[in-house]
Amino acid sequence: MAKLVSKTYGEALFELAVEKNKVDVFMEEITRLKDVLAQNMDFGRFMNHPKILKEEKVEVLRNVLKGRISDELTGFFTLIVTKDRYGEVDGILDYFLMEVKKYKGIGIAQVTTATQLREDQKAKVEQRLLQTTSYRQMEMHYAVDESLIGGMVIRIGDRVVDSSIKTRLNELTRQLMKLQLS
Repeated sequence: MAKLVSKTYGEALFELAVEKNKVDVFMEEITRLKDVLAQNMDFGRFMNHPKILKEEKVEVLRNVLKGRISDELTGFFTLIVTKDRYGEVDGILDYFLMEVKKYKGIGIAQVTTATQLREDQKAKVEQRLLQTTSYRQMEMHYAVDESLIGGMVIRIGDRVVDSSIKTRLNELTRQLMKLQLS
């Protein structure tokens, strides 16, 4: 149910951004807003409190957002509060940001290596991904997992390219086990 709500409202927000030609503006405002909301947990508790009237929540919301984000986004957040969907705000905003990234041709890559990559190595990985995918830009996230021994694992969406030594050793072990059984 929560995913459906996030998708429905996130799509509506994305369509509004495209219609008003404010995709970049909304993306920037929402990115900043997500950071502020993450730092102010009390605000979320207030907005989700069942004993506080919707009118009070809307008034506080308008006072907090007015002049800081666009009127369209302020109106959108007001709608979320009046429809009792503020509890889904993180999912809605995440869905919106994912749609914007698809729209702009931005791929999100999770790269895991056995050791920390140097900046020139990171640049080469990003360049190679841009050459081998249809994305125009990559959002790169790097992690280190020493258990890989060597090589790397690249995850873009539901696609995974695993060239780690750990995986190769596991595959070799499986093949050797099959030989012993035969």
